Amino acid sequence: MQNLGQENSSVSEFILLGFSSEAQVRMALFTFFLLLYLITLMGNGLIVTLIYLDSCLHTPMYFFLSILSLVDMSYVTTTVPQMLINMVFPRRTISWGACVAQMFIFLVLGIAECVLYAIMAYDRYVAICFPLHYTVLMNRPVCIKMVTICGSISISGALIYTIFTMRLPYCGPYKINHFFCEVPAVLKLACADTSFNDRLDFILGFILLLVPLSLILASYVRIFASILRIHSTQGRLKCFSTCASHVTVVTMFYGPAMIMYMRPGSWYDPERDKKLALFYNVVSAFLNPIIYSLRNKDVKSAFLKVLGDRGAAP
Repeated sequence: MQNLGQENSSVSEFILLGFSSEAQVRMALFTFFLLLYLITLMGNGLIVTLIYLDSCLHTPMYFFLSILSLVDMSYVTTTVPQMLINMVFPRRTISWGACVAQMFIFLVLGIAECVLYAIMAYDRYVAICFPLHYTVLMNRPVCIKMVTICGSISISGALIYTIFTMRLPYCGPYKINHFFCEVPAVLKLACADTSFNDRLDFILGFILLLVPLSLILASYVRIFASILRIHSTQGRLKCFSTCASHVTVVTMFYGPAMIMYMRPGSWYDPERDKKLALFYNVVSAFLNPIIYSLRNKDVKSAFLKVLGDRGAAP
């Protein structure tokens, strides 16, 4: 045990293996992910700006959407810049402290996204099932409290994950077969029994993934039941369209995240895990503004209004 502790204390940096060691492949991936990253920042940044500028979008639904966009921008910034740097510089190292910080921030933002999706589902449930009480049940102080609780849950969950992962002794070679310091990939380097971590990760996954997902599913069962009672075909289509956006995003995010964090450690597959991480980290953040803006008349009209105001300005 003493040797393991000394081994752990001597860790100064890890090597992130990323996707490929071939120079041509790395440069092609660098170009692709750089464009994806910039588009993600611009798309989510545009949504935040439009919601801030247009008073018509100052509603609970768009307040939560703006928080989601801010989380998505931060989420991809936690991992993608490091990945891009490692594609250009073949040494591909990350210090122990930077690895811990990246893991913690990534988990805070990932858990926040899980909880936010549940909050947004509840918002739609109240709006559709209790429209007359919506302004009372979802007033601004309530929305702010929900976001504050979301942040508290995220920080608490991320602390537990990070502390119980990084307290383990790690043995060389310190090569993480991933493009960032994600818990399952880092645990594979531990020179100690990780069965406790596997059980802990499953319990946390149940609380932080399955509980919010259950709330989302319960909300949408009630929502769809209410939609079917709407007599107007146009009204039903409008409600289905709004809800379809949320369901699409939830499916893209929760599916890969549950596979990654709720499976036994023996099922670890580095190549599959890297693709799954890309999906719920990079791809979902890229698609969120596209799904919410292209399918949403209010956001599109706000965009045209802002363009019109700028065009009319002297």
